Amino acid sequence: MSGNVVVDESCISAFQELKGRRDINTVIYRLSDTLETVIFDVKGNLTHDELLKAFPVDEPRYAVHNLLFASADGARQEKIVLIAWCPARTTAEQKIAHSSGYRALQNLLDGVQVYVPATDLSELEYQALVSRAS
Repeated sequence: MSGNVVVDESCISAFQELKGRRDINTVIYRLSDTLETVIFDVKGNLTHDELLKAFPVDEPRYAVHNLLFASADGARQEKIVLIAWCPARTTAEQKIAHSSGYRALQNLLDGVQVYVPATDLSELEYQALVSRAS
């Protein structure tokens, strides 16, 4: 494995779809079985609980999520968040590939406003995401 993970074109088109449509608020990506490519996994309009359930306990994932929240003055806010999910049970090889894929996504996904690396679901609680986005 070279350590340079590429991002499949389907990932970028799914991200563009999320930015352009109201009925999709989440796109999830995963590493291919060879750990060489970030591939599209699933998209939809997920509640926060559904988003958390989408992260396996033993495999890394990436998620782009359109986070809606109210600012301190009560104004409606919206931020696009890129979550890099890499749980503790991930293998060393997966961790290296995941890190490379995360960097590639950061470079390719134009419009992400908040970056959240996470190894535990507590880091992805709604209030934790809001405080990072505020």
